[in-house]
Amino acid sequence: MKVLFIINDAPYGSEKAYNALRIANQINKEHPDVEVRIFLMADAANCAVAGQITPNGYYNIERMLKLSLNKGAKVKICGSCAEARGLKNLPLVEGAEISNLAELTNWVVDSDKVLTF
Repeated sequence: MKVLFIINDAPYGSEKAYNALRIANQINKEHPDVEVRIFLMADAANCAVAGQITPNGYYNIERMLKLSLNKGAKVKICGSCAEARGLKNLPLVEGAEISNLAELTNWVVDSDKVLTF
C-alpha cells in the first residue's frame, strides 16, 4: 500500500504539519510494509528547512521529518512553492527533494490513500 500525505500548512502556528507527521511516523512504526510519501506545498515547504530551533518541550518539525525519512518515507517539496518563499538556496533536510506538480500528480494517481493537511 502507498499512502500520500499532502501538507499545505506552515510547520509552526497550527498543528497540521505536526499531526500529519505524527500519523506518517506511526504508520512507519506499525506498518513497515506501507510506503509513506510526503509532499510539502505552500507554506509547508518551510517544514524541510534544515537547522530548525524550537524551545525545550516544543515539537520540532525537522526532527519529525528526519524520523520519517530514516524510516523510508519519501519527501518531496513543491519547487515553485519553495522558490516563492525564498527557500531554493537554503539548506534542506537531507533526503528531502525539490519536486514539481507533475510528480505530485503521479503520486496522487499511484497512491492507495491520500491525506491532506
